Amino acid sequence: MSRFILHCDLDCFFAAVEARDNPKYIGNPIIIGADPKNGKGRGVVSTCNYEARKFGLHSAMPISQAYKRCPHGIYLHPNFEKYHKASKEVMEIVNSYSDMFQQVSIDEAYLDISDKCKNVIEVRDLAKKLKDEVQKKVGITISIGCAPTKSIAKIASDHNKPNGVTVVKPEYIKKFLSPMDITRIPGIGKKSQLYYNKKGIKTIGDIINLTLPKMVQLFGKNGEWVWNVANGFDTREVKEFHGDRKSISKERTFFEDTDDFNEILSKLEEINNRIHKSVIKNKIHYKTVSLKIRLEGYLTFTRAHSFIHHIQDKKKVLRVITELTNEFSTMNKKVRLVGIKLSNLKKSPSTFQKTIINYLEN
Repeated sequence: MSRFILHCDLDCFFAAVEARDNPKYIGNPIIIGADPKNGKGRGVVSTCNYEARKFGLHSAMPISQAYKRCPHGIYLHPNFEKYHKASKEVMEIVNSYSDMFQQVSIDEAYLDISDKCKNVIEVRDLAKKLKDEVQKKVGITISIGCAPTKSIAKIASDHNKPNGVTVVKPEYIKKFLSPMDITRIPGIGKKSQLYYNKKGIKTIGDIINLTLPKMVQLFGKNGEWVWNVANGFDTREVKEFHGDRKSISKERTFFEDTDDFNEILSKLEEINNRIHKSVIKNKIHYKTVSLKIRLEGYLTFTRAHSFIHHIQDKKKVLRVITELTNEFSTMNKKVRLVGIKLSNLKKSPSTFQKTIINYLEN
């Protein structure tokens, strides 16, 4: 039986929801993120629409830089309550098309429709039907990629954005991927790209033309993963959360660098409260908590602490984060950004037997 996996990716999701609710925004550059303060704002762009991208804007760009490039854009603070509501509506529709459903972020999900479709024609018809239903019922667009593997389906969903459907047949995988830049493969970022380029590898076709032993020799385990993706050998299944997600994190940038540790700890407590709303709602437990702190001059540090067992304890995390932050209270440098990451995740762990150590830890 052929394997048909869909990757469903909402187009410029936050900005699309704002344009849906405010028709006057349609056709204008929409930038979601921090307040630009006429070019003097702190923080970054969360997301922006295609009209804003024409001016070189992108996610994670400093908001001050975004304003300089696009001062006439519509700048909005994120409304996460509204975005989560829209996401829930979309995911309910997507999930209705298959029991094999995996949501991987607020605006992305995978479906395995192998038992629903006999051929590529049926796959394309189903994808178009899903896409049209999302647009009709939720009022935003979604792009869908279909391929025999999760990784290629993800690459395909980005191929015909916005509001497109791209189906990659098994026999056309190499032809489809070969001309693409290697950064289209999940796991190859800008730093990895430089290393691959030094070895003469610039396109996915360059990877396909090498043998697996040669890729492993040049790039180790990462080379093996990349080669498998490029050749259609990604065997990962579509499934609900079973530890696939590696971490949950949130961070915030201060409007002005600060050395007021009461303000810093207050911000960390706020982040901790928000992140725990998510883990409690999704019944996720974690074993490791990490602090991220960026000082003036963009000097960035991370510190981590691991518990003996998986836990879900907001007060305990705050206590650990406070202890980790104390290290930086004597550095005589102001703080620009703080963040918290929970990792080594596990959903609905079994009840652990209490031990003396476990008791003392509590």
